[in-house]
Amino acid sequence: MDLNADSEEMDYKEPVPIEDFASRSTLHGISHMFTYERMYIKRSLWILFFLSSLGLLLTVCVDRVQLYFQYPHVTQLDEVATSTMVFPSVTFCNLNSFRFSRVTRNDLYHAGELLAMLNGRYEIRDPHMVEENVLQILKERADFDNYKPRPFNMREFYDRTGHDIKDMMLSCNYRGEECSAEHFKVVSQACQ
Repeated sequence: MDLNADSEEMDYKEPVPIEDFASRSTLHGISHMFTYERMYIKRSLWILFFLSSLGLLLTVCVDRVQLYFQYPHVTQLDEVATSTMVFPSVTFCNLNSFRFSRVTRNDLYHAGELLAMLNGRYEIRDPHMVEENVLQILKERADFDNYKPRPFNMREFYDRTGHDIKDMMLSCNYRGEECSAEHFKVVSQACQ
C-alpha cells in the first residue's frame, strides 16, 4: 500500500481565507476589518471600534459578575414609636370553604352540583374518589326519593357551613394579654 499515492488521490479542501469568511459573515463590521482593499486607515478605524466595543462589553460583564458575587442587599427600616396601638387586622383564609358535617340534604339538593358533590341528575359525582365513611353519609343525604325541598338561602348556607373562628383559633396573645374570638370581627368572607 502506497501512502503517497493515496494522499494524492484524496481531495483536501484548503481553509477559506479570512477575507472570504469576513465578506460572507453577518458579524457587524468584520467585513470592513478583513478586506481586500488597501484602505489601511478605514480598516484600522473598524478594528479600533470593534476592539473598543468588545472591551467595553467585557468590562461591563466582569463588573456585573463581580457585583453578583458580592451578594449586595439593602435593608431599610423605619421605626416609629407610638403610645397605643390598635388591634391589627388579621386575615384567615381557609381554602376548604364549607364544612361537610354541616351540609344538609336541602343544601345538597340546591347546591350539590355547585359544590361538585353531585352531578346534574342529583347523583353522587365520582363515588370511587370519596372515602368510604364520607360516601355513606353522602349517600344518605343525597337520597332525594320522596323529598320535598325547602327554600334555599346562599347567605344562610355560607354562615352555617363556613368555618367559625372559635373552632379555628387555638390560642391568641396580643401585647402580653390573652385575646379570644370576640376580639375579631368579620370584614369580608371572600378569600382570594
